[in-house]
Amino acid sequence: MVSSLGMLAIDARDVEKTFRSGWPRRRETQALRGVSLTVERGAIVGVLGPNGAGKTTLLSILATLLTPDRGTVMVLGHDVVREAGALRRRLNMASGRPSFLWSLRVAEILAFYGRLYGLSGATLRRRVDGLIELCELGPYRRIPYSDLSTGLKQRVALAKSLVNDPELLFLDEPTLGLDPDVSVRVRAHIARLRREQGITIVLTTHYMREADELCDEIAFIKGGRILARGTPGELKRQIRLGEVIALRLDPARVPWLSEIPGVLRCVEVDGWVECTVDEAEKRLPELLRALHTDGVVIRNVQVREPELEEVFVELAK
Repeated sequence: MVSSLGMLAIDARDVEKTFRSGWPRRRETQALRGVSLTVERGAIVGVLGPNGAGKTTLLSILATLLTPDRGTVMVLGHDVVREAGALRRRLNMASGRPSFLWSLRVAEILAFYGRLYGLSGATLRRRVDGLIELCELGPYRRIPYSDLSTGLKQRVALAKSLVNDPELLFLDEPTLGLDPDVSVRVRAHIARLRREQGITIVLTTHYMREADELCDEIAFIKGGRILARGTPGELKRQIRLGEVIALRLDPARVPWLSEIPGVLRCVEVDGWVECTVDEAEKRLPELLRALHTDGVVIRNVQVREPELEEVFVELAK
């Protein structure tokens, strides 16, 4: 487990951030309302939430791009306000809406950002070549940014975010708007970064599959507050969605199923009776015995955990 490393990459406590706009009548928007978040070194943690929940604001504070109004934020052992300069060389960030100078070629973009981090000469050339290979950009190294597809632009942004060999990487909607096959490749790159280089990664996403595949832990944020935190499995249990036992029966309707202890609800979906239960391993034998005793023929049985999408919907209500 990553937690065995015993050191925190991020320790944010009671973080608040309010944006003020408008004149002469001032408007205030509370983006963060006392957010606390810890991230172990070497972990991948996802921050999920609806639009306007505070995800990007939180990442921007952790990445030293914004200062919090209240609270304390320690990243890699440094205070993000007092020691931002020392911290910035050790982290990087990629956005799901990348934007680089349209006329620069891929290799030129990476070289430009490498120079900002003090790289030059043979060291810079090796770094650019390595990132182009890592992100599968070889055929496009001399292509202007304006001629790249959305997926390739995302991969350039990911390569740029690795130019300083960061210890901590922030990814804001890294597969936003990508085709499914491109998203799969980008997620594979992200997983490989943690596996092969030990980079700590914090990402925001709307995609449940992405969070389920990549993240050790997930924090759900809404209205500037973190509502729940845990592994995907823990979150499913935490809001008592339960596991689903799907049954194809003859006769198809068995009204008394929902009255069995441990059955939270039953619904009919496309010829299946889906019973949400508190614990499938315990309730499945009880359901089968009761159905057999009543003379109901069981044509098929499936057991599944609730989808993370269902957890998101419940928490976002």
